[in-house]
Amino acid sequence: MKDRVTTGIDALDTLIGGLFVGDNVIWYDDAGSLADVFYLNLIRSSLQQDTPLIYVSFDRSLKNLIEKLGPLAQSSSLTIIDCFTYGKGNGADIFVDYQQQIPETWPGTLLTVERPDRMEDVAATFYEHHRSLNGTVRFVFESLTGMQALWGGEEQLVSFYVRTCPRLYDLNTIAYWLIEKQAHSGKLRAQINQIAQVVIDLAVRRGKTSLEIIKAENRAPDRRNKPIPYFSKDTTIRFNPDAQSTGKTDLGSRIKSMRTQANLSQTDLAKRVGVTPSSISQIESGLIYPSLPALFRMAEVLSVDMGALFQSGHDDVSSVVYRKAELQALTLPEIADSGTTCWRMPRIEAESRHTPNLIDIPPRTKLPAHFFQHKGDEIGYLIAGELRLTYREREYEVAAGDFIYINEGWPSAWENAGKEPARLLWLVTG
Repeated sequence: MKDRVTTGIDALDTLIGGLFVGDNVIWYDDAGSLADVFYLNLIRSSLQQDTPLIYVSFDRSLKNLIEKLGPLAQSSSLTIIDCFTYGKGNGADIFVDYQQQIPETWPGTLLTVERPDRMEDVAATFYEHHRSLNGTVRFVFESLTGMQALWGGEEQLVSFYVRTCPRLYDLNTIAYWLIEKQAHSGKLRAQINQIAQVVIDLAVRRGKTSLEIIKAENRAPDRRNKPIPYFSKDTTIRFNPDAQSTGKTDLGSRIKSMRTQANLSQTDLAKRVGVTPSSISQIESGLIYPSLPALFRMAEVLSVDMGALFQSGHDDVSSVVYRKAELQALTLPEIADSGTTCWRMPRIEAESRHTPNLIDIPPRTKLPAHFFQHKGDEIGYLIAGELRLTYREREYEVAAGDFIYINEGWPSAWENAGKEPARLLWLVTG
């Protein structure tokens, strides 16, 4: 049996039985940034012990990654292998210039892959560097989704993964592999799961984050295949395995309370929203969820922000009122330096089918890519401003109040040609 090491999170060590040297750990990320806090804890724990760590970045620009790491970036035990600058970054001057500005006195090691589109070049870079290091080297690969986008398909990705994981196991490393679960087929996920030693699923369900242990080879975790609620602040993780979700009931009761305060009957609200009184009754009883257009219309009729429908109005361990400052900031690698900002909104309660994002696009800005790489329906609602999107080689003008529905693929470009910022509510479904 190989030696055990820590994840950097005591509670997680208890849940999965720690990590074994040689482990390849798959992190399925439902929201795109949930895994950040887990790999940051591994990085911190490793660097505190002067254990070498290699971060292979496909998704983050060098500037964004160094800012994300913060003080951790100043460790001499850290190596960054930059596959972004000449990958998704297309060798743009802004990324190359930043790379060249990094002082020679920077204590870490920076290696740039000039042909990250060739998987053999990527592998050769980290294997060669690994030979120069001592001890149990840690890897963070961000991410498998980014690799697939660059290499052209799932077959190439699987080919790389099935060759790399056994070799890293034999080299006595520990590797974290990040993957956006909605961007890949079930067949690929099954192939990856079979080879990995540890598989962990991260999700947002009715506004609450949870972790599920799918696989833990040579360990017998007590709560395998059972979602475990957790809460994070900065890099601190707190688990609450006994928490119960009450989102459905809460949503219905809040709608009922607001309707009563507005002196509306169920029939009155139903007529104004465009649904049947029976639907309103079932929504308020927690038996069904309203559709997204119905939610928008309810908020309008009740004269409240839609977010108010999902706020419980009190704080406890399992129910938190999220202020704007507490929304989860996301990095959009494809358009990282465009000035576009994105926040993940954690309080959606639509049967876990909708992951909401609030996106601000600056004026006079053209985005050469979509926000997310995702297989499944996507729905947008333009709150303010105006936008032009390119989808299937056709341009569409979008004004404030318009809905957008994408059921296959994704837009190839966005543009805010106006003088004012555009604010877009974008929901990823599935």
